[in-house]
Amino acid sequence: MTEQPAPTPPPASEKRASIYRMVYDSHVCPYGLKALWLLRRAGYVVDDHHLTSREDTDRFKQERGVATTPQIFVDGHKIGGHDDLRAWLGKPLPAKGAVSYRPVLAVFGVAAGLALALSAAVFGDAMTTQAAEWFVAFSMAMLAMLKLQDVETFSSMFVGYDLLARRFVPYAYAYPYLEALAALLMAGRLLPWLSIPIALFIGTIGSVSVIYAVYVQKRSIKCACVGGSGSVPLGFVSLTENLAMVAMALWMLWH
Repeated sequence: MTEQPAPTPPPASEKRASIYRMVYDSHVCPYGLKALWLLRRAGYVVDDHHLTSREDTDRFKQERGVATTPQIFVDGHKIGGHDDLRAWLGKPLPAKGAVSYRPVLAVFGVAAGLALALSAAVFGDAMTTQAAEWFVAFSMAMLAMLKLQDVETFSSMFVGYDLLARRFVPYAYAYPYLEALAALLMAGRLLPWLSIPIALFIGTIGSVSVIYAVYVQKRSIKCACVGGSGSVPLGFVSLTENLAMVAMALWMLWH
């Protein structure tokens, strides 16, 4: 039997790090896994220390004087937890509540992909008028879905700037359902006598409300367009959403 050669020792200059993270039978710390991945991706050889019980974890925290795990050390120097590691590696997480257009870009990107794929499958051509119609309808449907996840929070944000909702609060609760209904009907061109008036109504009021709040009053507030969890500023995105509903309704009215 041929002997296997001994493993080659790592070079002296190799970057090394240590991580202490919870690995229980019933729970593995997700931040520990992510921190481990970040270190290895950055080229570190990692000494992975598992804290396999609550007692181990509590003892480690007491001995090291830390309040949380995981804890990362590089060349014997304490870096901290997962968020501290990201910052140390030059990849800090966005501040809580920071402005981000990511939710809207995700909606529009997925809606466009679905519309193009469906058009290609049905008509053999992705770039069709029907694809444009589906894009608007799918975008409306997904935005409505985000609002419907937490109607209470959405309505609280919505009444802050929508002109009708400020005078008739029930409209804020009805809005996401109306948007979803119009989107679903428009996607299949069903009951145009119902979908077109709904889209015209909510889209027109929404457009006027955004223009008044942002461009007349010069207010700087969050948009309720992606529901209560987003940090998208009220302005161009919300105005585009509303104008697209109006345009879609007018297009269907004449075609």
